[in-house]
Amino acid sequence: MRTLTQTLTAVALLAMVGVAPVSAQDVSVDIAVARTVIDRMPVDESNSFPVDVGEVWCWTRVSGGEGTTIKHVWLRDGVEMAEVPLNVGASSWRTYSSKTIPPYWSGDWRVEVHDEIGNVLASQDFSVGAP
Repeated sequence: MRTLTQTLTAVALLAMVGVAPVSAQDVSVDIAVARTVIDRMPVDESNSFPVDVGEVWCWTRVSGGEGTTIKHVWLRDGVEMAEVPLNVGASSWRTYSSKTIPPYWSGDWRVEVHDEIGNVLASQDFSVGAP
């Protein structure tokens, strides 16, 4: 019985260690907003896009977050328009998401990178349809 209790305790401790979230201080994030992503790199980065851009991409390089999930949160004029969960598969990981933006959604945009508990790790402001 003692061996069973010790084994269960060890399994429980290992399980707790395996699910511990990575601290925001341990993660480094680079972010870019672009017209597209090719070969896992942003292309035509900008902070201002024409009203007919159609689609905008958020590219993110995450260092130190292996095994976690981040979220790209897309906001237009301060209102959340989309939330995209993205897995981080290695200690240095590039990932990206896109947002379709019809002409009637012109305005001030922001895309934020959140960690698993909602901390903002990085953000990028951009505009669509600005003069």
